[in-house]
Amino acid sequence: MSLVRQLSGVAPIHVVHGNLQGLKPSQLKQLQRLYHQRLPVDRLTTPEFAQRLAAIGTDLGKPVCAYLNRRGQVVRVGVGTPRETQIPPLELPRYGVGRLSGIRCIATQMQIKPPGTSTLTTMAVQRLDALAILTLTGSGFQRRGGGETGYVKHAYLAHLIPNSLEASWTVSPPLSLDILVNQDFIEMVEELEGEFQREFVAQEVESDRDRVLIVGVRTAEVDAQQFEDGLAEVGRLVDTAGGSVLQTLQQARSRPHPQTVVGAGKVDEIALAVQTVGANLVVFDRDLSPAQVRNLEKRIGVRVVDRTEVILDIFAQRAQSRAGKLQVELAQLEYNLPRLTGRGQSMSRLGGGIGTRGPGETQLETERRAIQRRIARLQQEVSKLQAHRSRLRQRRQHQAVPSVALVGYTNAGKSTLLNVLANADIYTADQLFATLDPTTRRLAVTDDETGEVRQLVLTDTVGFIHELPPALIDAFRATLEEVTEADALLHVVDLSHPAWQSQIRSVMGILSEMPVTPGPILLVFNKIDAVDGETLELAADEYPQAAFISAEQGFGLATLRHRLVQLVDYAALGTGDRSSR
Repeated sequence: MSLVRQLSGVAPIHVVHGNLQGLKPSQLKQLQRLYHQRLPVDRLTTPEFAQRLAAIGTDLGKPVCAYLNRRGQVVRVGVGTPRETQIPPLELPRYGVGRLSGIRCIATQMQIKPPGTSTLTTMAVQRLDALAILTLTGSGFQRRGGGETGYVKHAYLAHLIPNSLEASWTVSPPLSLDILVNQDFIEMVEELEGEFQREFVAQEVESDRDRVLIVGVRTAEVDAQQFEDGLAEVGRLVDTAGGSVLQTLQQARSRPHPQTVVGAGKVDEIALAVQTVGANLVVFDRDLSPAQVRNLEKRIGVRVVDRTEVILDIFAQRAQSRAGKLQVELAQLEYNLPRLTGRGQSMSRLGGGIGTRGPGETQLETERRAIQRRIARLQQEVSKLQAHRSRLRQRRQHQAVPSVALVGYTNAGKSTLLNVLANADIYTADQLFATLDPTTRRLAVTDDETGEVRQLVLTDTVGFIHELPPALIDAFRATLEEVTEADALLHVVDLSHPAWQSQIRSVMGILSEMPVTPGPILLVFNKIDAVDGETLELAADEYPQAAFISAEQGFGLATLRHRLVQLVDYAALGTGDRSSR
């Protein structure tokens, strides 16, 4: 039974959590009776409750934990350490980083020592109001003249303290039970939450932006520079999608963990960081399987997305034309279809009672079939879009107008270049995927040798990115045909980007996988005004046939127009190497 249901006032089923192996029925009943306890709201615990919990722990020879809400109700009982009996993050109330969870834990342990880092980390992940550790004497004793049975030797009191840089907590020295039970619990919690709220306000970002924690996993086949470049790119993707990156965590592994990508210890570190910085979204730098997303969300307690989902979100924001929106919807549906599984009982129409028994269909199956029908319709629409674009290209070919497609890594400056060459008014911004819909403009260029004015058609295409998601490649096949059907390509490269060489390789790799081999390619290095001489010399030595320009400053555009005429003439020959570099 979830904690949410218990907090809502619905009569709970008294489930005992943790390691119940070897427990006698009488011992299990003792644990279940703890749920009937009600403590004063202004006290962390009472002597009677603490001694009763300690007596059960002594009888079992195992640690026992009881979790209570601020009304003094026991909402969870478990056999094991706080780590082994912790409340799943998804079942905890979500109050935000300015508040604690409203739950405290009273735990027993046989060793007379302060709680370790693992236990304190568990406290931080759950944002517990407090954690009281009762160390046991090993057997009870009776005070002279009667009184309480003394199972508790010492107690340690731990709670979180505000710190925006790292998880922080404080642990008291050994306390007597009398001192522990006389703590003013309400006053302590209110003071703590006041400090947390002040700390949160001091670092608060815009409320309409997701607070993002990025996780990068470096495997053996990726070198250090590629990994750092990839992480930086994910950060830019998050920023473009409208999120604020609060922290980045990294892990090196020989291969991703099949269930959680990262190991169990790293999952705990991520969950702790989420609570510490107040993140509400975790973004991984790689694609995740549906099972991995479910496992991570269950352990971390906030939404987990992968790189592809961030890119799809950006595309959804950028699509303006009907064709663009159509292709984005298709990509999103194809991505989400295998991720419907595991959404719980809310996705099922089967249940108990009149009218619900017998053969039936789960809501999951109903929704999956509806999505499949929608995908089929969208694919038909994309096919119509392909046919429409094909007719436009045939008309241009009939008029003998050569076409040149601008390709390149996202944010390389393709739209800016089209604007300055053809006096277009395409939206430009220093963002990834600032423009999504392809734009075609006519360009008149003068042939320097003959003086003849030549007519060309320039098409700005969607930007490429390293490991372009397959769902996007499939959905945007109508747009990408502008690349394969063009007479020639201008491959625009942002020379000022630290990873310009790997970006060239990524674009060329995507082009090589196209079903139709693109025409001849002219490499155009853009933003030369923002690079040093050493970089320019390296690029010129490696790509001697390339053009060097600054679209924003207007440098090298006359030379580029001349090279454009040569490029389309070369394409018209239809012979030789398809790549002009």
